[in-house]
Amino acid sequence: MKKFSLTDLIIFIVSTELTGAVSALISGGYSAFYRQLIRPPFSPPGAVFPVVWVLLYAGMGFSAYLIYRDDDKDAERRVALGLYVIQLAVNFSWSIIFFRSGSLPGGVIAAILLFIAIAAMMLSFRKVNKLAALINIPYLLWSAFAVYLSVGIWILN
Repeated sequence: MKKFSLTDLIIFIVSTELTGAVSALISGGYSAFYRQLIRPPFSPPGAVFPVVWVLLYAGMGFSAYLIYRDDDKDAERRVALGLYVIQLAVNFSWSIIFFRSGSLPGGVIAAILLFIAIAAMMLSFRKVNKLAALINIPYLLWSAFAVYLSVGIWILN
């Protein structure tokens, strides 16, 4: 296992947070679009999303750092980090598809693909570092909620 590096940890967390920030920036004014939609029950106010995502991105970055520094299982580690990048790319695209392009069915498809990608990443993380997988449970649950919201919004609108 690699020695702890605060610099590497910060790089993982900040780069993950930046991925979310750039996606939000490209997505444009999501709050106006969100307010116009008929939303299913249990839909949170728009102000909840940025707070939740900042916390989830920090957890993702931290868990990816744990995988990165665990070089005892190099082949599994490379696969796990590859799946991390894939789920992050799907995550990046979801808000652009849903908010920027206004594609409700596309948002549903992206949300389902994100849930699958997160689950695959977590299974892969578990082979390398169980804590790294467990840290992503809130992210998986939030993505399941995002599927519910996406489907509900598509049906209602």
